[in-house]
Amino acid sequence: MACSIDFGGVEDRDALLDRRPDLGSIIGAVCFYFGASTVFPLIHATPVWKMLAVMLVGCTLIPILPSMDIRGWQEMHPLNGPAWSLFFEYVANLLYALMVRKFSRTLLAIFVMIAGGVLLHFALTSHEGDFIGGWTVDGPQLRIGFTRMMYPFFAGLLLFRMGKLIRINHAFWVCSGLIAIILAVPRIGGPDHVWMNGLYEAFCIIVLFPLIVALGAGGSLQGKYSTRICGFLGDISYPIYITHYPLIYLYTAWVGDKHLSLAQSYPGALLVFFGSFALAYACLKLYDEPARNWLKRRFTGP
Repeated sequence: MACSIDFGGVEDRDALLDRRPDLGSIIGAVCFYFGASTVFPLIHATPVWKMLAVMLVGCTLIPILPSMDIRGWQEMHPLNGPAWSLFFEYVANLLYALMVRKFSRTLLAIFVMIAGGVLLHFALTSHEGDFIGGWTVDGPQLRIGFTRMMYPFFAGLLLFRMGKLIRINHAFWVCSGLIAIILAVPRIGGPDHVWMNGLYEAFCIIVLFPLIVALGAGGSLQGKYSTRICGFLGDISYPIYITHYPLIYLYTAWVGDKHLSLAQSYPGALLVFFGSFALAYACLKLYDEPARNWLKRRFTGP
């Protein structure tokens, strides 16, 4: 299941500081030539100047065209694949700043229904019965990206504006359990019934994910250790998301060149897993938090 679905708006000033130049693109550039392999044949033929140009463009989150691809996967950000979703979040932020912030709750509800209908139509008519895609600058992929972005964007804003939170005991564990159950069923139906999986994913996006957001927002943490653990996970979630993929590229190249089985690749997989946490924590403490604090002091005051 495609899971980069972000329910939320930009209703407060600090949210505008949540996206800084993409450190993941710089890390991707450092790792780029180490991933040269049969899996990524374009790396061997990529000059340094072109790689650096792609890195600089990646830091702005401006997408590159397939003709500028330097990896071979036709990603709009070939040094750091997940940055494609941030491009669509920037589009959503622009829409909000220009007009959506003035929408009434009624108008937001109308756009939620329209976006939900578009999402459901795509789910039932796509060839694969899923929402995987959105990272290439071409017609079909951009359609997937905007379809994935629009419903969560409008639904998140409507949830915020309504202020209707669901308050239950142990909300953290309930939400965690729901997410685990959803992810434990990544796909249903066979190749002859892809519409079943499309319907399942649409139900998760339209119904279950907003429910989890409402439950989580209405819950409260109790206990010193629970608060610290959740605070740490919340702080590190974005750094992991935006810095881990260069390690995935290296792992993919290693497994592909060595033709390793799942059992043989476990040591490398564990190294990537724990290495992603270590890299993300270093970026959080040495770059993310200092940069955020400086931007707040510079542009919004104490």
